[in-house]
Amino acid sequence: MTPAYALRRYGHTQAAEIRQTLLDVHAEAFAAEMDDPFHDQDRFAWFVDHWSGLPGFDCVIAYDGDEPAGYAYGAPAVHEREWWREYLSPAPATDDTFNLSELMVRPKWRATGLSEQLHAELVGRRPEPLAALLVDVTHPRVQALYESWGYRKIGERQPFADSPVYAVMLRGL
Repeated sequence: MTPAYALRRYGHTQAAEIRQTLLDVHAEAFAAEMDDPFHDQDRFAWFVDHWSGLPGFDCVIAYDGDEPAGYAYGAPAVHEREWWREYLSPAPATDDTFNLSELMVRPKWRATGLSEQLHAELVGRRPEPLAALLVDVTHPRVQALYESWGYRKIGERQPFADSPVYAVMLRGL
């Protein structure tokens, strides 16, 4: 049986209120990778500030009682800057895309179905017809999970010189 979580939605105007929660969950979820400069807490704080600073920022945090168990967030792509389009020929007629930036679950709550609940809650209410995300190619189980939710790999990309290579994934909403 899947545990019941309280799923709470936050937007751009509440970013300061949830910032530390996002950082704390990341610190626990990526504890084994904190010595990698790309995954360290300072770098992640920059990403949180970047994404939450976007007007369409959308975040869902799952709580087990008062404890944050995980979250998912993203924002709409800037029109005519859909970075995934270069991987498709021809590109879809529509370019309205929701970019899913992060989905993470603290270790205690993994393998409980929470990631699927977070994903469904975040993208289920989005008006965009497409969702795009990146998955580290060294994590095939994570890629397979997204594929089971309807995403398909359309290419690979390394967005930063010090970042991993990612699978570019896309799905209709």
